[in-house]
Amino acid sequence: MKVLTTYNSLLEEALGDQHFAVDPKNLYDPLRYFLQLGGKRMRPMLSLMGCKLFEKDFQKALPAALCVEYFHNFSLIHDDIMDAAPLRRGQATIHQKWNQNIAILSGDVLLVKAYELLSGYDAETFLALFKVFNRTAVEVCEGQQMDMDFESRSDVTEAEYMEMIRLKTSVLLGCALQMGAVIGNAGATNEALIYEFGTQLGLAFQLQDDLLDLFGDQTLVGKQVGGDVLANKKTLLSISAKHAADPSELIELQKIEALENPTEKIEKTKLLYEKLGARAYCQERMEFHHQNALKALDRINCSQSKTELKELAIYLFDRAF
Repeated sequence: MKVLTTYNSLLEEALGDQHFAVDPKNLYDPLRYFLQLGGKRMRPMLSLMGCKLFEKDFQKALPAALCVEYFHNFSLIHDDIMDAAPLRRGQATIHQKWNQNIAILSGDVLLVKAYELLSGYDAETFLALFKVFNRTAVEVCEGQQMDMDFESRSDVTEAEYMEMIRLKTSVLLGCALQMGAVIGNAGATNEALIYEFGTQLGLAFQLQDDLLDLFGDQTLVGKQVGGDVLANKKTLLSISAKHAADPSELIELQKIEALENPTEKIEKTKLLYEKLGARAYCQERMEFHHQNALKALDRINCSQSKTELKELAIYLFDRAF
């Protein structure tokens, strides 16, 4: 989408205009390093798009958009520590390049800076943004904790998994859009609808990620497939496969989980998930949430065109299997 390039350029320029202190170097250098690693900047783009639906001067939402991006990167820094991840976007993570304590403190400062970005709005707007953002920040932490708790459980239900990805992933998309709508004076009804659009889109996007991780074309997806399977991670695929399996198939699933050969484990999992209908079920639920997102968008009452958001909703799902 050409329009994404325009938004991305605007955001990169705005990020470049943000200045951190020089000292202590081990506090601020990691932030500069991490933010320049790039990324799609999808969440701050949503803030700009959410504002643009109701306000022609959508650049009023830039501070809120950067707030969302800072928070997202704060969460990634801490996620990398918890996951002991060596790389982020192909580069060394902060805790690898510096150390864990520096990564924790740098992430903390980025969270404080996120709140600071909202302070330039008038009191009424600030309070509205603060409520939306603060609620979301707590929910993202709740989702991360649920995800970690699932690692030691074998009885995770579909409802629990969907709630976890709603909190960990989807609510920040809804928050980004709603913050833009707040700045555009959208009104309570439209704010609720654009939040629903974002959260439903986020659910669909995460389910697609689950599918792509196992069934995607590695050359087009841009990463090795099968990572979730190799880590025995809970996904809708694994949960629905377990639910559909008969006793002998459950034993087969357990044997596959214990396999040490990565290629064999991935290929046998794919075959069994197909047989049990897990892939088809996950695709069905993905499309359900995708359509719910579009329905919420259609119900929004605004004077500006919804074309960009509709095209974005389609573009996000144009990834290769």
